[in-house]
Amino acid sequence: MTKKKISIGIVQENPIVGDIEGNLQLAINAIDKLSKQSSPDIFVFTEMFLTGYPPEDLILRDDLLDASYEAVEKLCDVKPESFIVIGYPKKEGDSIFNCAGVLRNKSVITEYKKQELPNYEVFDEKRYFQPGKGPGIFEVNGLRVGLSVCEDIWHENVIKQLHEKKTDLILNINASPFHLDKIKERKALISGHAIDYSLPIVYANQVGGQDELVFDGTSMVMDGDGQQILQLEKFKEDYKIINFISDQDGKLSSEKREEIPEDKELEEVYKALVLGAKDYIQKNNFPGVLIGSSGGIDSALTAAIAADAIGPEKVRTFMLPFKFTSDMSVEDSEKLAVNLGIKHSVIPIGEIYESFADSLEDEFSGLEPDITEENLQSRCRGVILMALSNKSGELVLTTGNKSETAVGYSTLYGDTAGGFGVLKDVPKTLVYDLSRYRNTISHVIPDRIIDRPPSAELAPDQQDSDSLPDYAILDKIIELYVEQDKSKAEIEASGIEKGMVDRVIRLIDLSEYKRRQAPLGVKITPRGFGKDRRYPITNKFLK
Repeated sequence: MTKKKISIGIVQENPIVGDIEGNLQLAINAIDKLSKQSSPDIFVFTEMFLTGYPPEDLILRDDLLDASYEAVEKLCDVKPESFIVIGYPKKEGDSIFNCAGVLRNKSVITEYKKQELPNYEVFDEKRYFQPGKGPGIFEVNGLRVGLSVCEDIWHENVIKQLHEKKTDLILNINASPFHLDKIKERKALISGHAIDYSLPIVYANQVGGQDELVFDGTSMVMDGDGQQILQLEKFKEDYKIINFISDQDGKLSSEKREEIPEDKELEEVYKALVLGAKDYIQKNNFPGVLIGSSGGIDSALTAAIAADAIGPEKVRTFMLPFKFTSDMSVEDSEKLAVNLGIKHSVIPIGEIYESFADSLEDEFSGLEPDITEENLQSRCRGVILMALSNKSGELVLTTGNKSETAVGYSTLYGDTAGGFGVLKDVPKTLVYDLSRYRNTISHVIPDRIIDRPPSAELAPDQQDSDSLPDYAILDKIIELYVEQDKSKAEIEASGIEKGMVDRVIRLIDLSEYKRRQAPLGVKITPRGFGKDRRYPITNKFLK
């Protein structure tokens, strides 16, 4: 029996939503780069590559759809002797489809339409697309290659169709965003399909940040025994070629078996935050960022991520002290900046606060000081940072974490004022873990910032524990209630005291109006606030 061979070039790139000409050029450059290595039979790109993913309501514009298909036609001429598999939208009549096209000999020879449309968490593809019907198969060197798109791989139907049609190999093109444990889930899923159907699976995934989403890449190949034999870089553009050859039974095996690096959760999360921040800043053409540096752990980690993302020369921190700000905080914020190599300034807010207080004196006459005065300090800081942003064009990064965002431990138009929240989906306990992890790369966050009790420093001797439960307990309640939709009774059954559960859930529910007005931020948990969790503000359920 004559052995059959096939080579596949996997392109893991960072397309930009709406930049069709730019994405087309990315594809052309990738084909050129791989061709210089060893021109593969098939070049495999990712889902909706030419428009970027997710295009959201841009997909409803006919001019975008027309431009996208014009790019497909241009790509047909780039390397006509090879097969190019790439994702794009296509309108037929009144229906729009999420397609994987196969280009060869200056034409589209096969066009597969995604069948399984995700409509949960951050996905709402049923708003835009109609599902396709039937498999997509093309032949290369006497081998039958099957197509699937992202969500198709999370179900049996499409894989079963391809198996029944005697497919030798499956290509799965993706725009699959990252969250905690997602990479492990994918590997287990793809390996299971490969074992069940004795088929090699090539999984090509997009990389890059798009608003709150981060795509990790981590493209991979499983052989017909479910063993992972290849992996592309995580959170980086990458290109690799995999070669298969048939054995005496016609089963494909690889000539290449790489050692797969161990998955490390903290490293993955940190890289996701860095990439998410980097792409949001750079794709939206901000020249740099501004951060209110309090001397606390949240602003310290935010500054470290920003410096790693865009370079320390493009990051500026500002200490904005008031009479409740400790000398320790002033010292630590300056030390952090020195360690990171970023520019740091101190702008006291005392006179600004007093001018606001004097203006409000008549209106506040006879009323006892309360949280209003605390929030006014935060709003003074927000006004200064936003003024600096207006003048410089630089983006203000907010520093609030998921734990604070959940229970409303923030000030509207104060510490929520800004354009992007790097830690928005990072629970406080994970903030500490990530800070310690960052210091294993280089020791930039002063130990005292990590070790001291957290405080907003808006009142004398204030600590977060005065207002909030221990963060380990708070984060557990948030995980159960927000990420897993557990009821009060189910949360109490986990061993957490009833009064604390009631209090935290009430705070979460009451704070929805704040979250709606806060900036977007990087998503790293299975369910963040924003597109993942769309709760009504006016809502009487279980309050």
